Amino acid sequence: MNLTADYHTHTPYSHGKNTVWENAKEAKRRGLKELGITDHGFNHILFGLKRKRLKDLRAEIDEAEKITGVKILMGMESNLISLDGETDMKESDLQYFDLFLCGIHEVLRYKTLSDFYNITFKNYMAYKFGRTPSDKVIKNTTKAYVNTIKNNPVDILTHINYKCYCDLVEVAKCCADYGTYIEINTKKRHVSAEELNKMAATGVRFVIDSDAHSADRVGDTKIAEEILKESNVPLAQIDNIDGRLPKFRFAEYKSKNL
Repeated sequence: MNLTADYHTHTPYSHGKNTVWENAKEAKRRGLKELGITDHGFNHILFGLKRKRLKDLRAEIDEAEKITGVKILMGMESNLISLDGETDMKESDLQYFDLFLCGIHEVLRYKTLSDFYNITFKNYMAYKFGRTPSDKVIKNTTKAYVNTIKNNPVDILTHINYKCYCDLVEVAKCCADYGTYIEINTKKRHVSAEELNKMAATGVRFVIDSDAHSADRVGDTKIAEEILKESNVPLAQIDNIDGRLPKFRFAEYKSKNL
């Protein structure tokens, strides 16, 4: 299994250690065709990307792409901020980006206090104290994911089920219906082999991403290889390996609407 592209990497524009150029140089060294620069979304309180710096980020991406020859997509790991499926990637922001990732993170500005309580607080308490999440917690998290996929042209859901608990099969079905990829994240093990099998059975497509916060991890596949060996997911269901590149819904959305 050879990785063709890594769509989830960070830089100092949010929580990453190395520059766009350094990430791109490592992507070239590893033979990747495409690289996503996807810093944390605007509503991340500690490490959020700043709208005023978008032009600077684009300039760095264009320069690194020109030098390395690696296609670099300017994206964002946006934050799910409400049960209704709103994110901090607003309609007015879409013009600046090539790639739309979305995940659930802890330290965010949510739309309402109720959204914070039902999405982050209840999930984190279950995680922190090793408790089995209640049916209501799972139902609310599932609702948030499903509404996000339905209401936004999200390309990839990041590290699903990490410190947040949902009905993975229902979310995967929705992803399959709308053309959103589920990420197999290699920074942290966020699903079991059994859970991966259940999602794969829905027909959902996957990508493998490093979630690199330093250049030396760009293109890393170690955790993905481990979990795939334990599972029976066909490699043909992963669209950024062995020369293949995904077909992202955000690019299609932009071509029709922007």
